Parts: sequence; C-alpha cells; structure tokens
Amino acid sequence: MKQIDKNMMIGDLIQVDELITPILMRAGMHCLGCPASQMETLEEACMVHGIDCDSLVSNINEVLADR
Repeated sequence: MKQIDKNMMIGDLIQVDELITPILMRAGMHCLGCPASQMETLEEACMVHGIDCDSLVSNINEVLADR
C-alpha cells in the first residue's frame, strides 16, 4: 500500500498516484505546475496556502488505501 507524508516534495508526491493531483487542486493548491512548487514539501505548500496539512495527508492516504 502506498502512503504519503507531509515531508514529501510536491514533485515526488504527484508521481505517486494520478489521484493525488486532483485532491491537491480541490484543497486549493492551484500552483502545482509552477516549477518552484515542485521543490516544496507538502507541509510547506500547505503552510503557504493555509491548508491543514495533517488533514490533507490523512485524506490522501485514505484514497490511496482504497486503491
């Protein structure tokens, strides 16, 4: 089973599963195509966007667990 954590780089994270990008977009991270975002951790990106990182990580891992 795949799992992600808040210390993963956005660039690596979106390579884990094709369902992760839409989840991040729905959460408010519309800058995934920006080269700078690829080198941020999920935690850093959540902080910039005012998103509860632990909740987002939990949501993503629940989706991945159902695959």
